[in-house]
Amino acid sequence: MADLNGKVALITGAARGQGAAEARLFVARGARVIITDVLDTEGKELAESLGDAARFVRHDVTDTDSWDMAVSEAVSAFGTLNVLVNNAAIYTMKPLLETTTEELKRILEVNLVGAFNGIKAVVPAMTEAGGGSIVNISSQAGIEGLMNHSAYGSSKWGLRGLSKIAALELGPAQIRVNSVHPGPIATPMVPYLTTGPGSFPTLPLERTGLPEEVAELVAFLASDAAAYITGAEVTVDGGLAAGKFIPRNM
Repeated sequence: MADLNGKVALITGAARGQGAAEARLFVARGARVIITDVLDTEGKELAESLGDAARFVRHDVTDTDSWDMAVSEAVSAFGTLNVLVNNAAIYTMKPLLETTTEELKRILEVNLVGAFNGIKAVVPAMTEAGGGSIVNISSQAGIEGLMNHSAYGSSKWGLRGLSKIAALELGPAQIRVNSVHPGPIATPMVPYLTTGPGSFPTLPLERTGLPEEVAELVAFLASDAAAYITGAEVTVDGGLAAGKFIPRNM
């Protein structure tokens, strides 16, 4: 079980779904958390439910001034910043020929440029703290090509590469950078997914994943138990990226 006592984390896109699960788990494991999102009502409700260990900051990841404000709030409220989880993302599933240039640009701006902005914004505070952990939430769509994911997949492949480059450049400052690659996870971003046994029979584990299962991996990478892990890409996908699985009823 990852111990996050004494850690201060900033989690983007944390008003609901995976980000909210991460915020809840981080607080349960002893961390103090800045919850950021553009969803004010859900973000405030979550922070209030977590008590004094959490604060909500309205935050647009595409805006560098908004990043400066979020980092400043973390340091002002809790004295330091040790962890960044770049979780905020938007999603679309469309054939390449039906995807507009504007849609591609918007997804890249949030999913890739937003994380790039965040990495740059937290480095001074983490350096002053003696190091830290940055966890970038990529996707299984950043591990292999998925049809109908030209825009989303491009952003997540980019985030995978950015994570490795940042790990190389920030390692001397003792800032670790890793990417997490969830497969099909039941969240509001993909509302058509169901949960439970048999919910995704074409996976080896034959079910859709839960946000809490992603949160456990993120918490581990944020913790000192992962102190020698950087530049890694870790899947949490029910075996989707392992290879072709033949369901038992075929």
